Amino acid sequence: MKAAAASSFGSPDVLRLHDLDDPTAGPGEVRVRVKVAGVQPFDAAIRRGWAPAFLSVRTPAVPGNEFAGVVDQIGDRVTGVEIGAEVLGYSTLDSYAEYVVVPADQIVRKPAAMPWEVAGGFSGNGQGAHLVLQALGVGRGDTLLINGASGALGTIAVQLALHWGAARVIGTASAPNHDYLRSIGATPVEYGDGLVERVRAVAPGGVDAALDAAGADALRASVELVKDRNRIRSMVALDEAKELGIPLLGPGRSAARLQSVVDLWNEGGIKIHIRAAYALADAAEAHRAIELGHGRGKIVLLVDHTLADHAS
Repeated sequence: MKAAAASSFGSPDVLRLHDLDDPTAGPGEVRVRVKVAGVQPFDAAIRRGWAPAFLSVRTPAVPGNEFAGVVDQIGDRVTGVEIGAEVLGYSTLDSYAEYVVVPADQIVRKPAAMPWEVAGGFSGNGQGAHLVLQALGVGRGDTLLINGASGALGTIAVQLALHWGAARVIGTASAPNHDYLRSIGATPVEYGDGLVERVRAVAPGGVDAALDAAGADALRASVELVKDRNRIRSMVALDEAKELGIPLLGPGRSAARLQSVVDLWNEGGIKIHIRAAYALADAAEAHRAIELGHGRGKIVLLVDHTLADHAS
């Protein structure tokens, strides 16, 4: 199979097409012929040589922790799924490839109306937004601050928070993305120096909780704005979070969590903007784009060449 993999760790240029052996589904697993894989900052960190403590990464390393495609092989002791089923799901690595093997409890059915590009980039950010908002206890009447609100995770978090009854979501973003944030229900605020004062100006009653998807400076601003540090989480500035006494987000991905967010999309409660779709061979360009920051919506890889040819 073709896969975008890194034979060494470093800049986006280390990501190149490789010919690798096709994986085989073992007991309790399914193999999915991937159509689209999502691109996330986590993938870029893996490519640079970072890995969480639970993960040992060997080269050639195939990044990618979310995907959508068609089940084409089923291992022993798997029930409730059939060959040809259209699914979306999650892994930790290996999704930038024509085939990925995952436990059968890490996939859900793709809604017929969900475009492949949306499905391929949905699992990671959908579950991430659900998990962090649940940890923050976001609910009816809350004023929530989301730093980095126009990105893929922020976009879902804005809409999910409002669905859960938040009275207001304030989203930080660069000025060109402010109209987009308004379109999904957020009150936009500019990044940079003076952020605390600008947030206080639009939320004189205070901020109840904050989600940081932007970095250390935004996290420090959140500490000034939110009284209870247990209601602050960062998705990116983990070292600074430890220093500031902010809890880290624990694991919690599951098919049930993913299904709940998919259901909300199916009901029209979540809209996803695809920022850019790259062919698998252009994974390095996709990583350059995601590392620029300040982007709007989701970046995906079109693993299925027929989708890539159509996009081009």
